[in-house]
Amino acid sequence: MEEKKDIRNISVEDLQKFCAEHKLPKFRAKQIQEWLWKKKAVSFDEMTSLSKDMRDLFAEHFTINAVKIHKGERSIDGTIKYSLQLHDKLLVEGVLIPSKNRLTACVSSQVGCSLACEFCATGTLKLARNLTAGEIYDQVFILNEEAISNFGKPLSNIVFMGMGEPLLNYNALLESINLITTEKGLGMSPKRITVSTAGIAKMIKKLADDAVRFNLAISLHSASDSKRDILMPINQKINLKELRDAVRYFYDKTGSRITYEYILFKNLNDSIEDAQKLAQFAKASPCKINLIEYNTVENLPYEKSSNRVTDNFMKYLEERNILVTLRKSKGKDINAACGQLVNKLQ
Repeated sequence: MEEKKDIRNISVEDLQKFCAEHKLPKFRAKQIQEWLWKKKAVSFDEMTSLSKDMRDLFAEHFTINAVKIHKGERSIDGTIKYSLQLHDKLLVEGVLIPSKNRLTACVSSQVGCSLACEFCATGTLKLARNLTAGEIYDQVFILNEEAISNFGKPLSNIVFMGMGEPLLNYNALLESINLITTEKGLGMSPKRITVSTAGIAKMIKKLADDAVRFNLAISLHSASDSKRDILMPINQKINLKELRDAVRYFYDKTGSRITYEYILFKNLNDSIEDAQKLAQFAKASPCKINLIEYNTVENLPYEKSSNRVTDNFMKYLEERNILVTLRKSKGKDINAACGQLVNKLQ
């Protein structure tokens, strides 16, 4: 028997066609879409505005490959990390990060990752597959419900900084963001969404050509090719000059300010010379820099920079009128660094 298609991977036009073939009115397709995205039905039985015969018909031809919470861990600082189970039993991670004025969801775009960044727990997991647009959307929907349940308010921001490289799952990424931002789904503003990339230059230019309205962040971690080659092997294929050219192109086309993420590693990329190189690289376009405290990962040799070194690094950038923020490491007690929880569970 032919494997049933996930109804969430089918366009509304194809759904209307299916309805026509089975002598159902066209509006049923829109009704189903509303059940899938606005109400996040995980079975056809939940679609109570459809008759029992109709629900049986759809269940006969389609499936709903929904995502569900597998495990949650809460940190003393309020951060909650979830392992989320996909229909094929694979796991991805999502994190709820509360702060003074924000409630942010960090979501994944792939199961595992192919980029093997040296300092990242996800980098030790092989890439299993891309997530579908529906699976990405599910993470956001689930974390939004968890936000309301745990903190009494919905998400204010979404960051694609979980497992995987979002720009290597480009079509599903854009489709999921479309679902998140349109009235068909959660109706969130794209300005509240940030997509983080390790620096896939060609796809950064494609984002610009596609005139995206969400924010772009780049995991930089060093403005020296020799150091970035070690930390992020992708740099051996797409070097800093190529990345800088893509950043300029993106800014010229969109007018959007880019954010650079820069984890400070003890005695590796935290010297004043490193800060000088970063300040030079940052001239590519208007930008802001998030300096990030490293969240130590078991069996990896990296340590976080000292407070004194961090302060000096930050001061150097601020004195050059660069917008810079220090992001404190969160969820240290609950395996909150990307990939840690799934690594542990496996």
